[in-house]
Amino acid sequence: MFADDQHTASGPFEGPEKLLEIWFASSPADIPDAHSSTDGKYGLRKVPRAVWEEMLDIVKCKILSVVEGMEMDAYLLSESSFFVSPHRLILKTCGTTLNLLGVPRILEIARDAGFPTVHRLFYSRKAFMFPERQQGPHREWKAEIEFLDNLFPNGSAYTVGKVNGDHWLLYLTAPGELSSGSGDTAPSSPQSVLHNVDGVDPEASDVSPPDTPAEEREDETDDAIASDYTIEILMTHLSPEGRAPFFSNSSPEDGDATAGADALALSSDIGITNIFPSHITTLDAYSFTPCGYSCNALLKWRPDAGQDPARSGEGYYTIHVTPEEGWSYASFECNVPLATKPTNKPTSVPDLKTLIRRVVNIFHPGKLTLTLFISSKDNDAAEEDEGETTVEAAQRAFKAALTLPAHARRKSEGEPQCNGTEAGAAGLYKRTDKINYEFGGYDLAFASFELRT
Repeated sequence: MFADDQHTASGPFEGPEKLLEIWFASSPADIPDAHSSTDGKYGLRKVPRAVWEEMLDIVKCKILSVVEGMEMDAYLLSESSFFVSPHRLILKTCGTTLNLLGVPRILEIARDAGFPTVHRLFYSRKAFMFPERQQGPHREWKAEIEFLDNLFPNGSAYTVGKVNGDHWLLYLTAPGELSSGSGDTAPSSPQSVLHNVDGVDPEASDVSPPDTPAEEREDETDDAIASDYTIEILMTHLSPEGRAPFFSNSSPEDGDATAGADALALSSDIGITNIFPSHITTLDAYSFTPCGYSCNALLKWRPDAGQDPARSGEGYYTIHVTPEEGWSYASFECNVPLATKPTNKPTSVPDLKTLIRRVVNIFHPGKLTLTLFISSKDNDAAEEDEGETTVEAAQRAFKAALTLPAHARRKSEGEPQCNGTEAGAAGLYKRTDKINYEFGGYDLAFASFELRT
């Protein structure tokens, strides 16, 4: 997932992305012209593409293509992705892009669009493979914190996971740009437990309900739980079988002309188009020359998507792949709320465990980190049976998806088949880290896994 002018044979490419998410209102319904719009083009979605391109020039990346959805616009970039909703934007960039340097210009653009203040800001990333290659404030976490602290008086920064191993970095602000950060974003003591991962969860099941048309589907997720939900699967040490499809045989000239069509064909061949059902998915993909892959997908997970600003019905997933041996990396990110276990209700959306297996069976990583970041303002309603919170249930789903031995797995009828060897398939991993955090208004489930030896 890189532009040709950034990649050279003499140096590695930094796959792990910098993820910036800025909210300018708590929901689209809070924007004055939300209910008068007939096409969803209000708030930040009214900003012309040329204005976003000028901001992205500061970040050092380009727009390759765009898909306009019912509730958001998905821009595929030369270095990852950019999503624009009426009330928020998500900028995800890899390599040596200068993600944070775009923030001052983003704030100017938002003010011109009628947003004088920031509601909340989130910035996160996995530990870099090659930090010495970064530029500007991205050279070290301390510098990134200082950069954001100079813009936001109420920010808090955290390191989640092993400082000398796989870890995840997070910066977030409390609601309201001028908030003093008087403890609202301070986490409780992290619940860090390393469990025996050799046991099999007796409730684990690979059986997912059969797909039904979206218009016949019942909502299985409570609106309060669904207010904000992001799952990330960050994978390294991809197997040869997982890396091979992402190398191109085309010349740079031919590759540019067919990059979109080649990527869509590849997406179908390796099972990316089967992660979510095709009837709710609009996929935009790009195959880079000589190697690399990116895609954005808009997911109409509710049939009434775009009809009510207070009720989200459209989400996204995005995938980015750097396949080169020595620094191979693939990421999957999705904001569609997922059940933590199979349900008897008809649904087109896979449960969390099934989704994890579908993704991991495509890339066969040697190591992976999972994060689930979910709003918890109504956490009492989010609790599962027997008092289990959403993040605790998610941790069980992580473990069930990745540690259940292959011979014990039961494939559902619609489960996509992985190509090649099962050496890196879901079910052959051991958990190496498990941490739950409670922030003001948000909960986090973090876990790391690696292949059994």
